[in-house]
Amino acid sequence: MSIIVNKNFHFSTPFLLGYKKFLLPILNSDGTSAWPQIFPVDKINELRKTVGEHHFMAQMMLEFTPLENVRLDPGMIRIYNCEFNQLTAKIGDWSITGASVYWDPSLGHKNTDASVCAIIFRDDKSHNVFLHDIMYMVVPASHPQPLTYQCDLVLDFLSKYKLHRLAVETNGLGNALPEILSDKIASRGGGITVQKITNNTKKESRILSTLEPLLTAGRIFAHSRIQQTPFMAEMLGWSPIGGIGHDDGLDAVTGAINSIPIPIRPLGKTFYRYTANTNFKI
Repeated sequence: MSIIVNKNFHFSTPFLLGYKKFLLPILNSDGTSAWPQIFPVDKINELRKTVGEHHFMAQMMLEFTPLENVRLDPGMIRIYNCEFNQLTAKIGDWSITGASVYWDPSLGHKNTDASVCAIIFRDDKSHNVFLHDIMYMVVPASHPQPLTYQCDLVLDFLSKYKLHRLAVETNGLGNALPEILSDKIASRGGGITVQKITNNTKKESRILSTLEPLLTAGRIFAHSRIQQTPFMAEMLGWSPIGGIGHDDGLDAVTGAINSIPIPIRPLGKTFYRYTANTNFKI
């Protein structure tokens, strides 16, 4: 079968000739709603917090920002210093309803991708997220079993915070971890559940869609210890187009936020110690 193409063929008139582009953002230039009966300003503000500034400006305000210009601002993270109280299920005055632990593994050698485990607490009523601790693991180059070495570190990390469920990214290298972890957990007496996570979406897209809306809404908190890790520097150097700096901590925190949380409930009232007066005579 042969096809004859007329090289001289062309449209007689330009496509869409005579049409005019019409744009109607959800907010007018004075900040009022373009459709107040359907989208009052308070609903628009809530939508803005939910989807994040980047998606809101592109989809609702029709002002697209090139991805290479998008950044994550660590200055928008709210820092706290208090520890999680198991008896009251609170961090300071904030009530906690769940916790997640996520491990984004690598071999953990220097000058390579970092192996990172992140712990987050969350309050599903206010939708706040608390990055409570994050561990960047470095394995000695001479260690014969880098994954086994890291499994011990991660299980000690969970034990420190008395948590009993761990989500592990099993893409690539992590595929071997659940079996090694199961053996280690059994040798310690059990009690910890391992959840396998396989990510099929691009890492940069996961990070942007998860962290940017929370930052915009002021709903990401971090313990002051996080400032002593590479996490903040990762945020400063990150770009959604990739290829700029490391993002292993960002990926681990994103995974923790998106993982099924462990339900958290108050254990009970604070216990007080009383000393009996035994200085008496019969």
